[in-house]
Parts: sequence; structure tokens; C-alpha cells
Amino acid sequence: MKIAALYDIHGNLPALEAVLEEIHSLKVDLILVGGDVFPGPMPVETIETLLQFKHRVRFIRGNGDREVLAQMAGVETDWYSKAPESWREPVRWTAQQLAPRHRALIAKWPATRHLGVSTVDRVLFCHATPASDTEIFTRHTSSSSLLESFDPAIVLGIPTVVCGHTHMPFDRMVADIRVLNAGSVGMPFGRRGADWLLLGPDVEFRHTDYDFDKAAERIRATGYPQGAQFAARNVLNPPSEEEMLAAFQKMEVKGGA
Repeated sequence: MKIAALYDIHGNLPALEAVLEEIHSLKVDLILVGGDVFPGPMPVETIETLLQFKHRVRFIRGNGDREVLAQMAGVETDWYSKAPESWREPVRWTAQQLAPRHRALIAKWPATRHLGVSTVDRVLFCHATPASDTEIFTRHTSSSSLLESFDPAIVLGIPTVVCGHTHMPFDRMVADIRVLNAGSVGMPFGRRGADWLLLGPDVEFRHTDYDFDKAAERIRATGYPQGAQFAARNVLNPPSEEEMLAAFQKMEVKGGA
């Protein structure tokens, strides 16, 4: 079975469309959407595009999806109450665009999924870590700091975990577990384009280019309150990995010996 793992789309429909065109040519059996479909500039178009795949798509919930769902339910989470307005605004706007039927769908998305993937057998898909959808770690975070976060996979004897959340692809070990970060389709850190993962029969990190100028124009033309900023920072000129690794180092999981 070939599985395409698409993480952190964040309503970037032009990037998603380019990836899906490539997926079609690769004859992928299943699309695993690894969380944070939302928030973003084209939320309705993005979810409807993914739902067209019907039985060939599976979702897990990301922290962004969870916050949007809470807003749709009229619930102010602890994160929302403490976050700066520049972070709350995209969540609130996205929630206002989606329909009640979208709310019902998102509410059913699980935090994790287990799937068998050809020679990469028994894969656990999660958004950030198996224990949390918000924990931050990178390819440089010490393995000892991550043992508690990966304990659910360790207990189950899962050999491979696929995650996202930090928008940078990597391949590393935590204890005896191979941990693959699929990167981000819609908000990459590093080179511009869409990053995603192809599983089965091997592991292949994929990078898809698309028409960035046209995509930026489409995003700026939406009603998204931060459309110009999204187009500039997430499509045309993403932050470097070095910049983000330094920022994440201050927020990463601290624990273990």
C-alpha cells in the first residue's frame, strides 16, 4: 500500500492542489491528512477538495483543527484566552467560514491512527507526538527528553511514527522508534514549496513546487485577515530552518534524564 502523508496544509489550497496532482501520477492508495488542515486562507475549498477522495482519505486532528472546532462550538480554550490577537484572529475567521457539517466531521477526527504500510509496517500517525498535539521537538532534540512523549508508541511496540507540527521534514530515532516528520504542505520552513511524505514500499520525502506568484495572488484575493502576510511569509519567502530551529529550541520538550 502506498500512503501519502500530508501535514499542516493550513488552508493553502494552491499548494494542496499541486501535491494532489503529483499524488495522482504516483497511484497512491490512501491519503493520510496529519492535522492542521486549519486555520488558513482557503479553509472551505481545502476541506472540500480533500473530501472528494472519500474512502481514500483519512484524517487525524491537529492543534489548529482543535482550536477552530472549539471556536465553532463557542468555547474559548485556555490557549485562545492567552494567545495574542494575531494568533486568535485566523482561528476565529476560519471557524466563521466553515459549515455545521464541517464541524461534525472535524469532531470525529482522532488524535492518532495506526496503519500498516507495506515494508514500513505498523505506523503510528500523530500530529506532534503520540502523547500530545502541541509538543515541540526537532531533529536536534535529545532522545532522552522525548521518551515520555513517545511512551504510547514504545508500549505498543510501534517501530515507526509519522508526525508534523513543526513544519520541517526529518528522519531520526527516539529510542528504538524511527520518527519521520512529513514537513508542511502549506506553511513550510526552509525552501518554498510543499513538503510531504510517501510511504510504501520505502520512505520517500517529497517536495512539490508550484506557481508561487499565482498562489500568492489567489491567497491575497481571499477574505483571510492575514492574507498578504500569509502569501509573503508562507508562500513567497518562508523563514529559514536555521531561524525556526533557534526559535523552537526555546519551546521544545524538556524532560527525561
